[in-house]
Amino acid sequence: MSKTFKDRPRNAVCLFDVDDTLTPPRQPATPEMIKTLKELRKRVAVGFVSGSDFAKIRGQLDTTEYNVLQDMDYCFPENGLTAYKLGQPLPSESFITFIGEDRYKTLVNFILHYIADMDIPIKRGTFVEFRRGMINLTEDDSTEERLEFQRIDKQNGYRIKFVQTLREKFSDYGLTFSIGGQISFDVFPNGWDKTYALGRIEDENFEEIHFFGDRCSIGGNDYEIYADPRTIGHSVSNPEETIRLIKELFLS
Repeated sequence: MSKTFKDRPRNAVCLFDVDDTLTPPRQPATPEMIKTLKELRKRVAVGFVSGSDFAKIRGQLDTTEYNVLQDMDYCFPENGLTAYKLGQPLPSESFITFIGEDRYKTLVNFILHYIADMDIPIKRGTFVEFRRGMINLTEDDSTEERLEFQRIDKQNGYRIKFVQTLREKFSDYGLTFSIGGQISFDVFPNGWDKTYALGRIEDENFEEIHFFGDRCSIGGNDYEIYADPRTIGHSVSNPEETIRLIKELFLS
């Protein structure tokens, strides 16, 4: 282990999904969660790995008492395609460079036509959000509308059908379509799922890599890193369960 983590008594790192793992979806972390993460960092290295961009994560985790860039050892927004170690940026990757402008335009045109034809009660928000390492697709935006779409999506399987259609239509693009969060799914090159972040920490030779996430079943955007043989996976349902596991595994 490098000298940067010599003050940690356990040669381990804990990586966390954010929505429904550290915070309610798109909501701020509780004071109890912030306190727990601070205590955990005294024992092991700590980081997050999320499909969201860094601005969204900072909106959820930054408080007057906590600066995620300084108070976490690793920050992996966009599945680690954008990355920070001990507050310093690491080299990044680009979705648009991988796919090319022409293919990207064809993909987005199809997505927008598909969404236009969807018969859903509410249709507002940013439908296609371009991020450096992926695109994120969603149907609604406000908290109230997110909850309503989440409810009807569970009943009607809108996202599952959408993903299946895209997988068939763009099977030759080398892309993964992964459902995550309350109302969205991500599109990114094969291999650019959350396991991409594991390559960012290989140089530290941690004896244990623990991952905590809520979408750990097949098709969920936590599945690949949760099931990876390099990690010890912990499936949680909410931030309260995450706190309980942290205390049981590391702080007792």
